[in-house]
Amino acid sequence: MTAFARASAPASIGNVGVGFDVLGQAFDAVRDEVVAHKEEMTGVRLGQVSGLMTHLPEDPMRNTALRAAQAVLKAVNAPFGVRLDVIKGVPISAGMGGSAASAVAAAAAVNALLDKPFSTPDLLAFALEGERASADPPPWDNVMASLLGGLVIAAQLDPALVKPMPVPKGVSAILFHPDAKTETQAARDVLKPETPLNTAVEHARRLGAFTLGCAVSDLDLIRAGLDDILIEPQRAFLLPEMRDVKAAALGANALGCSFSGSGPSIFAWASDKDADAVQQAMADAFKTAGRQTRVYRAPLESAGVRLEPHEEQEACA
Repeated sequence: MTAFARASAPASIGNVGVGFDVLGQAFDAVRDEVVAHKEEMTGVRLGQVSGLMTHLPEDPMRNTALRAAQAVLKAVNAPFGVRLDVIKGVPISAGMGGSAASAVAAAAAVNALLDKPFSTPDLLAFALEGERASADPPPWDNVMASLLGGLVIAAQLDPALVKPMPVPKGVSAILFHPDAKTETQAARDVLKPETPLNTAVEHARRLGAFTLGCAVSDLDLIRAGLDDILIEPQRAFLLPEMRDVKAAALGANALGCSFSGSGPSIFAWASDKDADAVQQAMADAFKTAGRQTRVYRAPLESAGVRLEPHEEQEACA
């Protein structure tokens, strides 16, 4: 009987506004799923693709799921190969970590086929290798959040020091995905290599306020910090209605509002008592701009990667 394993990984909010390439947040409103089937022939190959997409690259170097799976097998010199079925639930080029979710889910599914599986944190390196198919060097923010869940900080890259952060109770993330696409690499290419000293200082002030606010559940500190003056101004032209949507969110008492990752999706943090009003204000601003959107909402303490029961497993039980 063919061995198989199924894993899913959530969408994510890269950067969380103020933490460019440092912070990531799992966003468990939608998930990618990957089913890994063990095969006698070594290597990796693509099986069925379903969900939001029906076609993905078959070259492992251009497919984040295949590349992550290949990295896991290579690490243990596996005497077998895998075929991956991918069920896309996270939109791509949306700023929702779609490529990272596929990489994380694939690494976890293949890991479950090993005689001695790696721990979940140890899968980070393999998922990052998968993400390299989308952007090189691969950004950590979406990958680590989709893997570990919740709000995560990359405190150090070499050696890796990735840690979950506390988050305040009674706060949710609201995300609007407009009918536009932004490629991660293209969005990174518009960034300037140098930053004025005063901008760097003010950015550090906001990042410090935000992280401390999360640690002690101080919403005033979070509100003071959740304001991206470093990256957002350089990318605002990619979505002209960004300014009005952000103003609407803040006017409805959002704690902060910014691009999710590279965009074009826009997220806001809001206390549960204000979340409906914030969501409506953002929806109205998008409507005024003539932009079609899809809205999602998820708790800050969203789950990360997990193994899922498989229909064939259930039928054999």
